[in-house]
Order: sequence, then structure tokens, then C-alpha cells
Amino acid sequence: MNALGTWIDGVAATSVPADDRGLLYGDGLFETILVRQGSPRFLAAHLARLARGCTRLGIVCDDAALRGDVAIALAQAPALAILKLVLTRGSSPRRGYAPQPGTARRITTLWSAVATAELAAGVTLGVAQTRASTQPALAGLKHLNRLDNVLAAAEIAAADFDALMFDVADRLVSGTSCNVFLARDGRLATPKLDSAGVCGVLRGIVLREAPKLGLVVQERATTWDDLVVADELFVTNARVGVVLVTRVGEHSFRTFELARRLRGHIEALDA
Repeated sequence: MNALGTWIDGVAATSVPADDRGLLYGDGLFETILVRQGSPRFLAAHLARLARGCTRLGIVCDDAALRGDVAIALAQAPALAILKLVLTRGSSPRRGYAPQPGTARRITTLWSAVATAELAAGVTLGVAQTRASTQPALAGLKHLNRLDNVLAAAEIAAADFDALMFDVADRLVSGTSCNVFLARDGRLATPKLDSAGVCGVLRGIVLREAPKLGLVVQERATTWDDLVVADELFVTNARVGVVLVTRVGEHSFRTFELARRLRGHIEALDA
């Protein structure tokens, strides 16, 4: 992907001040949004998650200004693009971790993208040795502190799409850049993200839409033992949607019915 444009607080620019708390401490949040034919997929869900994150972290953001940033970027979007929104707590008047009153800094980038139709055939996953850090106060948020994922992503084999991450208690959390769903006996389960991981927008869409297809879905603690007895496995993220998994490490899956049903259903959604 190539960057098509970058805006800081609504103005074309490519740098932030050296005292920005996102740069200094990872003090902020971000969203990655697929854009098709100028239309951002599930924009309302992305902005709602961003707002929830701001509330949890105590970051003040101007919603109207943020939506204006989105409009500026979309005016330059090609047929297929990725829109990334980053909010930091902005610059601090003095040093130190303690947050000070202020307004968020908005960083918007637009990237070219390519079609991912080849993923419809399924992908393989590895298993990262890097463990996901547990912190209930941050669990679920798409915050800027992503070093666990950086280290785990460095372990992804060239032939694999992603690598699964477990926490120190051997509970499955997610992939480095995707959420995970298991299916067994026609029922779906996804790891409960109450101590680690990101509650992805596409994860939320699956949780919302699965019951409309008559599927039972549950958020619960999940382990390797649950994975190896599952009938099928699929992963989700906002850029690629629902992607079926054919193999994790040496363990293969040969059933993909529910993943394909959900993929087709969600791909057809307008929002």
C-alpha cells in the first residue's frame, strides 16, 4: 500500500510535535477503515468504538472535526482504499505520564489498497511465542500501545496470513491483527476479551449478524484444546472481513460452511 495523503488536525502535513503524547507514550487510539467506491465500511461502528475508547481513557475529541477529517480524506479516495484515524492526547505542557487537560490531536492517513479476493480460498496461521499482555483497564481498546503485536508479527512465517496470540494463562486472545472465531456443532465461540486483545469492529459485526442467520455465538474463555476440537475456524478484521482458516500450525480444518455463510452475508451489507 502507498500513502495517498496525510492530515494533522485537518491540515495536510506529515509530522507531529516532539512532545505529542501518542509519540512519547502511545497515549491514544486508532481505527483502520476499508473504503470502497468512496464509502467507508462500517464507519458508524468505527467512530462509536473510537468514542468509547476516548471515554475510557479520558481523551477529549471534537467529533465534528473528526468527521470533517474523514470527509477530506474520502474526497481523494480511489475505488479501494484504507482510511486510518489516529487520536492522541495531544501535546502536554509538562513532562511526565500524568495526563493534562487538552484536546486530542487528530492524524488522518489515506492509503491505496488492493483487492483480497484470493483470501476467499482460506489462509493458514502460525502460533506466536510472544504472549499478549493482560491489562483489564485497556482490554478491548484499539490503543496505540501495540508492541506485543509488533513482536508477535515478527514471528509470522512467510506462508502464513497471521499468527495466533495467547496470554500468559494459555488463553487464546486473537491474531496479531485479527479476531478469532471457532465453530463446533453449528455453534460459534470467540475469545472473551476482558483482560487482553482488541474488540474488532468486524468481530462486533459477526456478533451482531450471526443470530440473524440462526447461529448461536458466545464470548468465552478459549484455549488450544478448544481450537483442536473445533469443526472450523475463521478470523476477522475490518480490512479483509471474514476469512476462513484451513490450518493452524500442523492442525488442519476441512469444514468451512459457517465461515462462508457469514462472509457472504457480511460482504453484502451496506453498513
